[in-house]
Amino acid sequence: MLWALIVAGLLLAVFSMRGERSRARYYSAHLAALGRQTRLPRATVIVPVKGPEEGLEQNLAALASLDYPDYELIVVANLVEDIPRGVVPEHARVVLARGRGGGGSEKIRNLLAAVKAARPTSAIFAFADSDGRPGRLWLRSLVEVLQDEHTGAATGYRWHVPERGGLWAILRSVWNAVIAGRFGPGPLRFAWGGAMAIRREVFVRTRVADFWKDAVSDDYRLSDAVLKAGLEIRFAPGAIVADTGGTGGREFCEWTRRQMLLTRFHRPALWWMALISHLVYCGAAAACLIEMARGQLAAAGALVILWGLGMWKGARRAALARSVLKGYEGWFRRYGWVHTWLPPLTTWVWLGSLLSSAFGRIIHWRERSYRLTQRRAARA
Repeated sequence: MLWALIVAGLLLAVFSMRGERSRARYYSAHLAALGRQTRLPRATVIVPVKGPEEGLEQNLAALASLDYPDYELIVVANLVEDIPRGVVPEHARVVLARGRGGGGSEKIRNLLAAVKAARPTSAIFAFADSDGRPGRLWLRSLVEVLQDEHTGAATGYRWHVPERGGLWAILRSVWNAVIAGRFGPGPLRFAWGGAMAIRREVFVRTRVADFWKDAVSDDYRLSDAVLKAGLEIRFAPGAIVADTGGTGGREFCEWTRRQMLLTRFHRPALWWMALISHLVYCGAAAACLIEMARGQLAAAGALVILWGLGMWKGARRAALARSVLKGYEGWFRRYGWVHTWLPPLTTWVWLGSLLSSAFGRIIHWRERSYRLTQRRAARA
């Protein structure tokens, strides 16, 4: 039985290697095309803000200095007290939702208020998170992907590059990179709210505002609207943003559980696939250690292959992120090794995150609690 588990784990590890070459080619081709764009329609970039956070002023400044010919930046919050003094860039517009817009999460109410206030000439809506720092080509990258008429939404993703390091912040970087490694060519099942864009006419036609009603997750519900309309979600490698903030142990555990709990409610098949995969992988590693204790040298070889493939894939993920995040070469020189050496440990952290999200339906987010009920949310 132990060897059956070991073989299953090895097959799973080998299977996870598929697509790595095409992913690398996709990154390269996409980044090379950004300087040759001719169609850059007017856009509105929307970023919700909820109180002070590490790097906020620099993140908003980056959103205000994108390399894009014609866009407006809207900083939106529920109340003016939610926007720290001195962080809003000079030419950004401030929109206050003031609790209007019905139920659902405060973030969604803010986004709806900003969409309503967007200038009528903007053909693109792009959404950012206040804890992400985009590169200058961020918006170009999202718009490039939207050129395909079959693409309903474009998405980037985040890469944690904590400036102050620390065990939990580094662990979060490696944990999060596993999701980033799934993004590449081909249609996706969800967009990430901190870097996503949609054509205005698609936003209206697919009734995103209706899908957001009473919801807690902006990105999963926008994804539902796009996919239900028969359109695709595509990845824009140049829209990867850097998150430079740190974290502590409690915050990290709450954050990972929240990510997986939202996934369990909005993408149950994906959640089950992740849980089963990590049970098999971690079970195979444990079986190798047991067989090694019994003197089975073949088990040591199996463990080297099992961990080695995961470490190689972690190194590849970091290399692709490094090709986008040009301003963080120093961070990758100092900490890039963790993405090679920590994946075997992070796999167990992933298993713990999935198991912790298997029960309950309440999440805590931005000083509020929400009870998840299918795709809707109620204040807890």
